[in-house]
Amino acid sequence: MREEERNMVMDFMKKPIAAAIRTEKDFSKALRSDVDMVFLLHSNIMTVNQCVKEIHSAGKKAFIHVDFAEGIGKDRAGLEFLAKQGVDGVLTTRTNIVKLAKEFDLITVQRFFMVDSHSVGTSVESIKISKPDIIEIMPGIITKKIREFSEKVDMPIIAGGIVETMEEVRAALAAGATVVSTGEAQLWTTKV
Repeated sequence: MREEERNMVMDFMKKPIAAAIRTEKDFSKALRSDVDMVFLLHSNIMTVNQCVKEIHSAGKKAFIHVDFAEGIGKDRAGLEFLAKQGVDGVLTTRTNIVKLAKEFDLITVQRFFMVDSHSVGTSVESIKISKPDIIEIMPGIITKKIREFSEKVDMPIIAGGIVETMEEVRAALAAGATVVSTGEAQLWTTKV
């Protein structure tokens, strides 16, 4: 990643915790919280515009998990639609979506699930192909793998999944994560 791109992405990620939203109740909590990035893990074509407006009105960045967005194509037209709605970035596990999203100047977060030792190698190869702006390593409580990635790739890392305590947040950050994504609302207002 070029230094200029890295600085832009790092400026974008100002706080060490991001809100991972699945429900309307959590959405409201996230808008009132201290986070600056909101990850909409379940959204749809009918509500995405209003959600993005509310997130921006709260002074936060809006990310849509494209793989789970209902009624929005996982293709060029779907990404163009999201860009026109004012979405700041997308999350996905798909290499082709990362490449397409960059055409619309969306910040790209590619998610990787660490299930075995083979996962690290295949993930690093995928990163070389897709060149996401940020990677998310899941589950976020695997600090050993976060450290390994932070030594192998030159980009910000989000630790996400099964992060439930402030101790887990601190451990992920100490291992090299830049941000920790969590659905635990009580952590959204906690100072690290």
